[in-house]
Amino acid sequence: MSPALTLDTLRNCLEGIVPAGLATCAPDGTPNVTYVSQLMYVDPEHVALSFQFFNKTRENILANPHATVLMMDPDTAARYRLSIRYLRTETAGPLFERMKATLAGIASHTGMAGVFRLRGADIYRVLAIEAVPGRQLPPPVARAPLLPALRRSVDALSRCRSLDQLIDTLAQCLERQFGIDYQMLLMADEAGHRLYIVASRGYASSGAGAEIPYGVGVIGVAAREQAPIRIIFPAAEYAYSRAIREQLEGGELAEQLEAAIPLPGLPDPSSQLAVPVLAGDRLMAVLYVESDQLCRFDYDMEDALVALCALLGPSMCALQSEALDDDGTPALPAQPPPDAAAPPLRVRYFDQDGSLFLDDTYLIKGVAGSILWTLLQDHQMLGRCEFSKREMRLDARLRLPEVCDNLDARLILLSRRLEDRQADLRIEKAGRGRIRLVLSRPVSLIAGSAQAA
Repeated sequence: MSPALTLDTLRNCLEGIVPAGLATCAPDGTPNVTYVSQLMYVDPEHVALSFQFFNKTRENILANPHATVLMMDPDTAARYRLSIRYLRTETAGPLFERMKATLAGIASHTGMAGVFRLRGADIYRVLAIEAVPGRQLPPPVARAPLLPALRRSVDALSRCRSLDQLIDTLAQCLERQFGIDYQMLLMADEAGHRLYIVASRGYASSGAGAEIPYGVGVIGVAAREQAPIRIIFPAAEYAYSRAIREQLEGGELAEQLEAAIPLPGLPDPSSQLAVPVLAGDRLMAVLYVESDQLCRFDYDMEDALVALCALLGPSMCALQSEALDDDGTPALPAQPPPDAAAPPLRVRYFDQDGSLFLDDTYLIKGVAGSILWTLLQDHQMLGRCEFSKREMRLDARLRLPEVCDNLDARLILLSRRLEDRQADLRIEKAGRGRIRLVLSRPVSLIAGSAQAA
């Protein structure tokens, strides 16, 4: 392999913009040449080719594992020849799902949606790379390098001292350093195998609290496989808002569609990238970015955001695990008190799923709903408005998971959801390890029928 030519320097040829030619040979020496829908970068020594049909190419590869690929740079028309050897076929797992998502975008872009169906990802070792002589176009104008943006972002995130600050700083860095206008951060609820939005930027509504199940759309697949999923062409089946609605309409959750928090997002994104945020082998969150521009996120952008999320995961874990509890002084009543003359805010809670409604309008469900209901109960019965995180973690009524309770993330979600609703109550910080419940008018607590039953 030429030292000047490596897969790392030629990844632009592996985006699927220009189909690659694949040459194989039968045992009797008969050659066969065909185009392949997708040639994907795996690592510096391996590529993956899409396996869609059991045809002559497939028959040849199984009999003779050696093949040759001709690929082209879509910007300069430079051509390169790869000598490869077939190793194995993967029919599930992160690599298969990445190729499946990429192929969906390519199929839509080429008018072949519904025709392309991935049966497997064929893994090949690259034995040699050579440049093919021929005319070339001048290289495009180089864009701003990503390493300085990554460094500035890492520096900013490393200075954060709270999870709330970390989340806000991440959004600012993506916008200012990387020029990403549409973005979301979704925290993982591992027990429920779903993610919930805690922050977003670029949309008319934040969508705080909106949920996406594992395995649905680009975001759900990235969470399930714990691998980045990137699509540079529109792919309708990976538009998560449509996928979730279709799933709900066809299932037992159809009656909850009107109660669900609307998902933000572009109606037909042209580029999508979802990156899992991990701390060790634990999924903390998924970072999702999208654009209405084709080919907006390339391999280099994927690498940069994967590196950024590699710092983000342990930072999230550390900030949520720190003992930021109060010093033991008694909690104080809220000041000022709610306006007693104002009509009460009706809060209805359903114990079955933790769903909570304000004046008959859906607010939140799950653990976040149980948290708010418990705080309101203590406020009504005991007159309390301040609470420490230590006591909340020990309160069984909150239904926090025994391991990795994500209390801070759930409080951030609840605070932002209340802000979105512009409700007459809010949650705010009250010093070290404390939160305060602030009410503008009295509340009337109503246990829903599911709880009464």
